[in-house]
Amino acid sequence: MAHDSSPLDQLVGVRDFEAVDSWLAEHGAVDIAEELVRLALVDRAVVFRLLPDSRVLAVFEALDPLHQQQLLDALADDSVHELFLRLDADDRARLLEEMPATVTDRMLVTLPDQARLDTNLLLGYPRASAGRAMNPRYADVRVDQTAADALSRVRSAGLRSREVHVVPVTDHRRRFVGVVDLPDLVTAAIGTPVGELIRFDTYSVRVDEDREVAARLMQEADLVALPVVDAEDRLAGLITVDDAMEILESEDTEDIHRVGGVAPLDVAYMDASVLQHARKRGMWLLVLIVAAASTITIMEAFEDELAAVHVLAFFIPLLVDTGGNAGTQASTLVIRAMAVGEVRFSDLSRILHRELRIGLLLGLALGSVSFVIISLLYGRDLGVVVAVTLVAICTWASFAGGLLPLLAKRLGVDPAVISGPLITTVVDATGLIIYFLVAGVVLGL
Repeated sequence: MAHDSSPLDQLVGVRDFEAVDSWLAEHGAVDIAEELVRLALVDRAVVFRLLPDSRVLAVFEALDPLHQQQLLDALADDSVHELFLRLDADDRARLLEEMPATVTDRMLVTLPDQARLDTNLLLGYPRASAGRAMNPRYADVRVDQTAADALSRVRSAGLRSREVHVVPVTDHRRRFVGVVDLPDLVTAAIGTPVGELIRFDTYSVRVDEDREVAARLMQEADLVALPVVDAEDRLAGLITVDDAMEILESEDTEDIHRVGGVAPLDVAYMDASVLQHARKRGMWLLVLIVAAASTITIMEAFEDELAAVHVLAFFIPLLVDTGGNAGTQASTLVIRAMAVGEVRFSDLSRILHRELRIGLLLGLALGSVSFVIISLLYGRDLGVVVAVTLVAICTWASFAGGLLPLLAKRLGVDPAVISGPLITTVVDATGLIIYFLVAGVVLGL
């Protein structure tokens, strides 16, 4: 059709709602959600109302909490209440945590008793915990039941199909025992004990566990659902794969912001105002400019060396940039390895040994090339100074890049804060000291 390639905002702009209907019918929930957030708030509500009832929830769930909140503000109360009720408890909790307390209270009052209890239960857990991210609705079966009885229990639980990813198994005290894959339960002989169907490699996390740890576990173990238990090992809920993907996206976005020297925005790039962007970036730039001021002090301390050999100043940008880049490379790789569970603090000695060798190898390679070029242009002595400095700086920067993220994690600081601009600033300052000390020894200053 002619309007296939037309963005939704253009169709809404000319008020061609017949074409909008066709566009909505031909696109999936994710595509619709992506185009919906580009519209003005009033137009979002208009287009959202054109969706058939069967697709409303899917499109709404494809929006992030901020855009969900904005859409609810633009809809009439009746539509809001119906949509809010249809959300899973964990999705309601995620939406409510973005709203003012007065709005949250008003929304909770509209819920039936059980839905309100489920939502309040999740809101009672810490924001970044597995308990906040879980869905408290599940159909658990007893370990001593037969497959037929277990299937009957699942059918009578009144859950939606998407809420039955796996079937958790509990004992007579509701303590978690394991999980059974639904296909195994369906295909088993009717008299088969549930205990014989439990998956061998069963995982679970505590309600107070960090949600990122839970999501990473699901990713590594290739799970579609992860049971969450309380301190007494009683089943509390399930984290599903779609929620795990959202958690990982959110955590990775936060890490990327910090690696780039930006305080996390907490909203989409286009939804943040110019003032918000400036405030988030300016805070870090202020910290970094104060840290970078140390290089001025160092250069003042070696003013006599610079005055004696002016050409030393030519190579300062090359050396500090190389050191900063080497440190950032090391810290980025270590932080990523920490995030996916490949390394931990107990691996510190192995990591430092590895990074020292990597840094030394990089320094020798760069120093050798630099020595040849600089010796031809400026003389052998200066070539030696720059080459030796590159070896020392690359070795030190790689060592620091491996050490600082692990040390930060041990001290309870987000490792991403240590990487990027901050570690570059630290290596810049120490690199200058190394450079001038080497120059003093080789050139006899």
